[in-house]
Amino acid sequence: MALFDVKVPQLSESVAEATLLQWKKKPGEAVAQDEILIEIETDKVVLEVPAPSAGVMAEILVADGGTVVADQVIAKIDSEGKATAAAAAAALAPAKAAAPAPASSSNKGSIAAPSAAKLMAENNLTANQVAGTGRDGRVTKGDVQNAIAGGAKPVASAAPLPMSTMPLGDRTEERVPMTRLRARIAERLLESQANNAILTTFNEVNMAPVIAMRSRYKDVFEKTHGVKLGFMSFFVKAATYALKRYPILNASVDGNDIVYHGYFDIGIAVSSPRGLVVPILRNVDQ
Repeated sequence: MALFDVKVPQLSESVAEATLLQWKKKPGEAVAQDEILIEIETDKVVLEVPAPSAGVMAEILVADGGTVVADQVIAKIDSEGKATAAAAAAALAPAKAAAPAPASSSNKGSIAAPSAAKLMAENNLTANQVAGTGRDGRVTKGDVQNAIAGGAKPVASAAPLPMSTMPLGDRTEERVPMTRLRARIAERLLESQANNAILTTFNEVNMAPVIAMRSRYKDVFEKTHGVKLGFMSFFVKAATYALKRYPILNASVDGNDIVYHGYFDIGIAVSSPRGLVVPILRNVDQ
């Protein structure tokens, strides 16, 4: 028996540890030399770990999600071993293309590894066409290769997400733990916002239709509701429409989780005798 160690690659000086995502091989399965065995995520990059030798996966020393350091041995490969019957049968079984799941407002899209993103771009595919098998639904290079082999068709342009009105009183939330990389990105962006001057950009918008509608209904609106019809109502309507169209934006960070909101609350800054206050309008889509 000739065993080869599978080690964590060298990490940058500022990175102390990394996280294993998901093993692509199980003990007893055949491995080709330079075949990607697992992806390792740091707070800066995602690294692929290839097999140092052909053979059979003899042992996995660190499970999915484990924390590792540079040069740590995480698995062993037997270069003279033979795949077990069960593992060989599983490897030879034809992969069946899974039917695409219907799109929903809670689908946030899969995060793709760098090699997977490059391969998708080369084949004009999107993450929605590839079923991610990595941690937290991450799309790996193998997933893209399987999708191409299964006949995934390239798309010219992405169709807009369907809009739907949520039932009254439905205030669901979906919590997704942040990966190490995503958590560091959030930390750095918040630090940048606190320590640097914020740049504001402006875009011109043709408000003529909105102005015409306001002029047409402002008198009736004031008589009915006792308040004047301003432009803020239109702005809130537009913001709600955008959040429905792109639900991934309707989210916030809570600790180490990204919270995707199934409802639409918008805060509006209002000048009052007490000073500037920001009342929150609940369920503005209703």
